[in-house]
Amino acid sequence: MIQKLNKIVLACLLVLVMVSCNSSPSLQEYYVNNAENADFIALDLPVSLLNLENVDLTTAQKEALNSLKKLNVLAFRKTLDNDMAYKQEKEKVSAILKGKDFIELMKLNSGFGKGVIKYVGDDDAIDEVIIYADRQDKGFALVRVLGRDMNPANLMQLLQALQKSNYKGEGLEGIQKLLTESLD
Repeated sequence: MIQKLNKIVLACLLVLVMVSCNSSPSLQEYYVNNAENADFIALDLPVSLLNLENVDLTTAQKEALNSLKKLNVLAFRKTLDNDMAYKQEKEKVSAILKGKDFIELMKLNSGFGKGVIKYVGDDDAIDEVIIYADRQDKGFALVRVLGRDMNPANLMQLLQALQKSNYKGEGLEGIQKLLTESLD
């Protein structure tokens, strides 16, 4: 009888622990859950899209390029009809990015709006860089730069390499449309 009672108590504790765990979605789950949502534009971009194959790169720039896997872009296009959804989605993203795994690298104040750059991983081996930018009249964009042991110093090298390339934004037409169209 005592063993049965112990098993019941253990089962109840296990259920309690599972229920009390954080049930908020991960950033990956957020992307997947909204990829088909009409309010969002979702793009998965290969690194090859950056057109760096024929550019004369330094060793550090090659190392930075080789550490990249792909870019995931998810953008919410705000209209007059989806203002409430925009506010709800913005709150969801903010809650996810406040998680302990996301380390703030810097704040942004760009032509698109205000935002933040965060990363996941160690200071010398970043696995993911997240760029979030929001503009009240346009919407928000969330970019995940996925890689393998990316070095923060090498990321700056990669930006310099991009300046050498002939990349003109091919593959980003949906995001460009989001940024340039006026509010419906």
